[in-house]
Amino acid sequence: MIGQLLPAGVVAVEAFEDVPGEPEFPGEEDLVVNAIESRRREFATARRCAREALARFGHAPAPIRRGSNREPLWPPGLVGSITHTTGYRGAAVAPRSVVASVGIDTEQDDPLPDDVEEAVTVRREPEMLAALALAFPLTQWGRLLFSAKESIYKAWYPLTGRWLGFEDTCLTIDPAGAFAATLLIDGARTDRGPPLTELQGRFLIARGLIATAVTVPP
Repeated sequence: MIGQLLPAGVVAVEAFEDVPGEPEFPGEEDLVVNAIESRRREFATARRCAREALARFGHAPAPIRRGSNREPLWPPGLVGSITHTTGYRGAAVAPRSVVASVGIDTEQDDPLPDDVEEAVTVRREPEMLAALALAFPLTQWGRLLFSAKESIYKAWYPLTGRWLGFEDTCLTIDPAGAFAATLLIDGARTDRGPPLTELQGRFLIARGLIATAVTVPP
């Protein structure tokens, strides 16, 4: 599912259910030591997907630790992203020579609460969502915008090391399956790449889920 949104060279692995009783991978137990059982299961499955993706690049199974902002830490030379929601776990991994960064997100294909939509939109986005809803009423455009901004953040943070709020991007959504985000804050990067001023992404809706993905060219 998520692989349909990613360019060649990015490996995606996904699962639609957990393995009952699957333990956390050695070295990751402390990351969910205080989590409820359902959270532990989704964590174990999503990390397993990530290890399967890493194996495609010759990496032996190893713990995937977290950084200071809870982001997954990848082996040198690789970038990646992890997502999970009810009924879906997935990971995407790629060499830095293929993409500089990748962000993926999945959400339930359900309406976004009105107060949440107000909190995650900026000027011009509410009017865009209203127009899209009028033209395509079966699509949950607010939820899609939320997911797209989550993917944008996941692609942004590894390149900048800085927070990116929902209010720091302005989206334009193409109902054919793409979106573009104009960044409203300084996009200076830590990897000497060109500043991030706009990010491009794709989306799909299937199996009761909304999936979004963003990649930054190398």
